Amino acid sequence: MSMVKDTLPNSGNKRPLRCFGAHMSIAGGVHNALRDAQRLCCQTVQVFVKNQRQWTAPPLAPDDVAQWRTLAERSGLAPLVAHATYLINLASPDRTLWRKSVDAFVDELRRCAQLGIDYLVVHPGAAMDAPRIDAVRRVARALTDAREQLAGAAVMPLLETTAGQGTTLGSTFEELAEILEHVDDPEQVGICMDTCHVFAAGYDIRDAGQYAAMVESIDRTVGVSRVRCWHLNDSKGACGSRLDRHEHIGHGQIGTAGFRNVLGDPRFAGLPMILETPKGENANGREWDRVNLQRLRTIATRVQRQD
Repeated sequence: MSMVKDTLPNSGNKRPLRCFGAHMSIAGGVHNALRDAQRLCCQTVQVFVKNQRQWTAPPLAPDDVAQWRTLAERSGLAPLVAHATYLINLASPDRTLWRKSVDAFVDELRRCAQLGIDYLVVHPGAAMDAPRIDAVRRVARALTDAREQLAGAAVMPLLETTAGQGTTLGSTFEELAEILEHVDDPEQVGICMDTCHVFAAGYDIRDAGQYAAMVESIDRTVGVSRVRCWHLNDSKGACGSRLDRHEHIGHGQIGTAGFRNVLGDPRFAGLPMILETPKGENANGREWDRVNLQRLRTIATRVQRQD
């Protein structure tokens, strides 16, 4: 099979039409995630830039930064993606927690800039017991505040779509658009799509017609061009269940049909498409990341042949 090529947004390099990767551990040093991504023949990678269970962490050591940058350049992995700690709640009505969240977010953006990471994915947050519109404005204010503190940094925050559990924001594109409307410079903020999350939120991406309607909704609200990354995860929960539980590709409620629709959509060609599926080995002793990546590559190949 000949490899179809396409150009990534904001890049002069030619890249494979489908840019697959996985979230990798930074245990033992952030650069180890790049080595694991190379071992699995990834084109991209996602990492945490510090311990995701802690608010603060020591500054990145200069040697670690140098190792990361050298290996990143040699590996050709791109774009590079980070995920913000789950402790952050940019929508929090608690002023102390909101300030703590913004400070942690700014610190992670700064770490991304040091490492040359292109995108930092963050969940919009939860409104808790506050009015939703107030929560929307707090998220927007946090994004504006962060960009002002890091003026000139070449790191784009990406708001991730959510499953809609509890009072979390971001389960509809209208709500994401509303957040962006309140950001001072919305062109500096992108969107990360998560297949499990949108499915759990009620977008049935298994059906070609409903998938097309979802993308039309994206374009009408936030704009397709603002989508800069995909998380490819199957879903343990049913469509509309609002259950945020990731499953291996083809083993959940989405099945292969939904991934065929995503991978066959030329509008998202070249974007980083990253696994966040459970780690470990399957019953045959094969690494799950390798199995899931192979499934995605097989689906993408079949879609290309049909075209």
